[in-house]
Order: sequence, then structure tokens, then C-alpha cells
Amino acid sequence: MAGRVQDKVAIVVGGGQTPGETIGNGRATAIVLAREGARVIIADKNLESAAETAEIIFKEGNEAPFLLVDVTDEASVRQLIADVASAFGRIDILHNNVGASIALGDAPATELTEEAFDRSLALNLKGTWLTCKHALPHMRRQGGGSIVNISSMAARHEYPLVGYKTTKAAVIALTENVAAANAQYGVRANAILPGKINTPMAIEARVAAGRGSREEVIARRDKMVPLGKMGTGWDVAYAALFLHSDEARFITGVSLPVDGGEGVTGGAG
Repeated sequence: MAGRVQDKVAIVVGGGQTPGETIGNGRATAIVLAREGARVIIADKNLESAAETAEIIFKEGNEAPFLLVDVTDEASVRQLIADVASAFGRIDILHNNVGASIALGDAPATELTEEAFDRSLALNLKGTWLTCKHALPHMRRQGGGSIVNISSMAARHEYPLVGYKTTKAAVIALTENVAAANAQYGVRANAILPGKINTPMAIEARVAAGRGSREEVIARRDKMVPLGKMGTGWDVAYAALFLHSDEARFITGVSLPVDGGEGVTGGAG
């Protein structure tokens, strides 16, 4: 049987992941899209990690080229999009799984340095805009496409670090702008807002920052989730699969929480 995104050309930006014991949102999404028939291209600043994702996909019987990209550099993004369009003839899916907080030196407003704020803007917001900027002309010409940008529930609730909250809120506005401006071309753009997810970026960064052992960090975050336990990268991946599939053909400009109920009860980072 054909998969839910059969033969669609999909770029997963951030398809590698930081080291850790669990799977990240980007890696899980790349694997799920490949399982459902997409021709996945993994793009990441860490080529070794992207290669690890590609190897998982290969072992399941599919091929997934992996390419180096620095989303904060327009020339790098332009080259990525051009290479994919040249090799595959089209771009059907753009999945932007890019972002960081603690690792960028994020802090409360009175403590955040200018350099750290600039790093947050460059990675979390500028990078997402740049990939959209260069993929959109291809999607417009072919008469359609799907973009999913990963934001965060931090944009909606109390979160102590100003860089991440601010930029992830801006990703929602960017997504809405892209959705409105490109609906006439058949291009859809949606955002996913993960809540407490057990990923290497979320857990290992907090452990490294001295916020407790892995067990303590996980237990503390589990208690914040109304459904009783953090989600996983697979939960985000299956939400992305739906939004990228033709099942969501009449959905654009939405911000979909994947948060275990955090959005209806409140929550803090």
C-alpha cells in the first residue's frame, strides 16, 4: 500500500540530533516520513548526526541523502535548496526542526547577553525564514507544497528564558504570514508547538546546565504534563506526518500543540 506521503520530496532541516538516550523530533520525523513513502533529504549542521539518521532509514529499506547546512548562513541554505531541486526536480515538503535555548546561552531578560540573543534570533528565527524563502519559489512553480515549522509551547506559556520564548513566538507569526501569502499558490504552512518532550536537546542540556541528574530532570518535567508523562519525538513526528500529508490539504496557518494537555492547564519551562 502507498504511504501517506508517497513519493513526496521532503527536506527535513535538523534531521540529526544532539547526543542522548532518546530520539529527537527531527530524526523521528525523518524516519516516519521515509516509512510513509517520502523521498527524504536530511539536512543538518552536524553531518555525522545526519548520517546516523540516514543509516537508520537505510536499514529500514529506504535511502535518505544527507547534506550539510548552516541555516544561519543564506548561501548555505540557498545551496541546499538548489541541490535538492536539481536532484529531485521538486520540493514537496519542507520541515524546519531547528532551535535551541540553553545551548545558545539563553537567559532571563536582565541576564541575557546581546551575543546570546543574536544567536537565538539567527538559529531559531532567521534560519526558519531562510529555508522558507528559498523553498517557496519552487513550491509556487509546482503548484503546491507543505511547510511545517517547529515552534514551542514556550511561546504560549511562562518560560524563563527570553531568547527561546521570543523567537519561537515569532516562528508562529512567520508561519501565519507564509500561509496567508502563499495559499493562492497551493502552498500550506503550519506550526507545531511541542510541550514537554523527552528529547536529547531538552534533557541533556538541562543536565549539563546543572539542573539535576537525568532522572531528576525527567521526573520533574513528567510532573508538569497533564497526561502524566512527557511526549517523545515520535509524537511530534506523527503530528508532522499528518500536517504534511494530503489528509491535511485544507489546513494551513494553524499552530498545533503537541503537549499532553499543557495548553489547557498552563505550564512553565
